[in-house]
Amino acid sequence: MTEKTFVEEIEKALEKSKGLNLKELLFCYQGTFYPTTVCSAETFQALENFEARKDDLVLVSYPKCGINWLIQIVNDLIVTTLQTKNENAELPFIECGDPEKFQRMKQFPSPRIVATHLNYNHLPKSIIKNKVKMLVLFRNPKDTAASFFHFHNNAPSVPSYNSWEEFFSEFMNGNVAWGSYFDHAVAWNKHIDEENVLLLTYEDLKEDLLAGVKQIAEFFGFAPTAEQSQSIVDRASFQMVRERSKETHGAAGPLLFRKGVVGDWKNLFSETQNQKMDVKFKECLAGTKLEAKLKYDVYCKA
Repeated sequence: MTEKTFVEEIEKALEKSKGLNLKELLFCYQGTFYPTTVCSAETFQALENFEARKDDLVLVSYPKCGINWLIQIVNDLIVTTLQTKNENAELPFIECGDPEKFQRMKQFPSPRIVATHLNYNHLPKSIIKNKVKMLVLFRNPKDTAASFFHFHNNAPSVPSYNSWEEFFSEFMNGNVAWGSYFDHAVAWNKHIDEENVLLLTYEDLKEDLLAGVKQIAEFFGFAPTAEQSQSIVDRASFQMVRERSKETHGAAGPLLFRKGVVGDWKNLFSETQNQKMDVKFKECLAGTKLEAKLKYDVYCKA
């Protein structure tokens, strides 16, 4: 994707947030909240007719779970193994942008990176029908909530919450951009075993990025050499990504790639909030494959 245009798109969205309050930032479409700065009902209607290609590379995550990191890794895989520059000058999230973007996307060469924060149930029908490969990234809910809160309160133009308590309550009720983390998790968990779905966790990528890059490459049918895989890993280290973030994501870069650590939630959560989320997580995901993958007891117990 042309970095300049991509940066311009991000900066346009941040510009649009200026002076808005939280109520004006979010609008409801089919029962889920989305940010008015990058999404619109018209784009969602146009998205229903989006024509997915069988060789699209669909990347999915709930907000603040590491998808921008994933986009860079997959983009690097394309550039490294296919020797082509990915010149797609659009916001990679299909639900973001103007309704005409899908016409423009028809001109993009394959393989296209198609990123989304959408719940499985809200995906365009053609992705499901064509059994397009989907790489789904999850992050433990406590770090996700903490990261989401910091994004709101650190991005100068994005409306802030009065307090962590206020944000936590909205997050638990799903009244945040892209809706409920838990609804998202429950919906994706139902499709975890489908052969065109690979579910990875942010924590596993942090733990062993080389193993993650190899899994991603194999899933999407890339065959990087050992040397290429290692150089992709070196470029995708959080330090490197953060250093280049102003170049790749403009003013939003350092906000999108803030700390990249596991366990930062411990600086925010109260004992009561911990218990609330533990209960909610169990209600939604106890005994599921996703629960096992997220290693909740390892990453979310104080």
